[in-house]
Amino acid sequence: MHVAHLALTDFRSYDTVDLGLEPGVTAFVGPNGQGKTNLVEALGYVASQSSHRVATDGPLVRQGAARAIVRSVVVRDDRRALIELEINPGKANRARLNRSPVSRPRDVVGMLRTVLFAPEDLAMVKGDPGERRRYLDDLLVARAPRFAGVRADYDRVLKQRGALLRVAAQSRRGRGGRRAENDAAFAAAGAGDPLSTLEVWDAHLAKYGAELLAARLGLIEELRPLVASAYAALAPGSDAACLDYRGTLPEESEGTAREDLEGRIRAALLDVRTSELERGVTLVGPHRDDLFLGLGELPARGYASHGESWSFALALRLAAYDLLRSDGGDPVLILDDVFAELDSQRRRRLAEIVAPAEQVLITAAVAADVPAELIGARFDVTEGSVARVR
Repeated sequence: MHVAHLALTDFRSYDTVDLGLEPGVTAFVGPNGQGKTNLVEALGYVASQSSHRVATDGPLVRQGAARAIVRSVVVRDDRRALIELEINPGKANRARLNRSPVSRPRDVVGMLRTVLFAPEDLAMVKGDPGERRRYLDDLLVARAPRFAGVRADYDRVLKQRGALLRVAAQSRRGRGGRRAENDAAFAAAGAGDPLSTLEVWDAHLAKYGAELLAARLGLIEELRPLVASAYAALAPGSDAACLDYRGTLPEESEGTAREDLEGRIRAALLDVRTSELERGVTLVGPHRDDLFLGLGELPARGYASHGESWSFALALRLAAYDLLRSDGGDPVLILDDVFAELDSQRRRRLAEIVAPAEQVLITAAVAADVPAELIGARFDVTEGSVARVR
């Protein structure tokens, strides 16, 4: 798989840009702040419909413009697909596949698969659990795009259930004031009496949560040896890297099939009902779980050095790449300003590992940051202009 063409309109700093790309290595070189990352961010957005830099779509649209458009031609097994995304902050985004509209933008997820390495990846090791959950869920969607719908359904149910719990908590504390205000809140949450309908939302949360949780647990089993191997290659002689899932379900019950997990989630919700009604939040489910990252017997978070943290983050991405490749076809590898963060030894090892990929896209502030193993096509990026170096 590779990207043969990228065109942007009003995306980030670009009013327009139109690039032809080829298999192999391509480097975008230029000083910081000139728009290099914007180019690869656009391709990451095509693949996942999210940005690795911001949580909302608003910053993706050039200042003063109403919308942004990203077009890419993806080649896979000699078949070409034109993917067009229209980003409309505050409104529904739109998508077209081979110039025909699709019903939902997420219907084109999976047409392009990317693995993106970026400085922000350190947050997977050093940051909050949400960063690690996102890593797992993004990889699930990349492998099976239907999980985009599962995530959306779970988030919708979580939001509705949370609204009911918040209103119930206000009522129990004697706050929330007038009856009309409470009734309006109940109606907004889709119910009359929150306590009488909470079990309905429990069932929905358990259904979608069990599907997501079962997929995460299966994914971790596949990732474990790949992460350990990738970390050993990047940091030979170091303590072994390991993964473990830290969930909110009681550990005394070991059922991990989707049906078992659904029952376990419902039972756990009943166990914490009083606490949830007091606090007004959902205390059980995949949205509160964590992926434990360990080096030897110690957690990487808080104990790993800067170099070890970088190696672990890279190992997570390399494991994702190996897993996607095993499903069939190389994903596009994107290395966004990564080499400047690495010492010479890790830089060389990473370059040797990724060099055989079908397509590698690199951003770098100076050409010297690109290892010799990854010399290929080059574009200079300066003041918003992108020029091929011949």
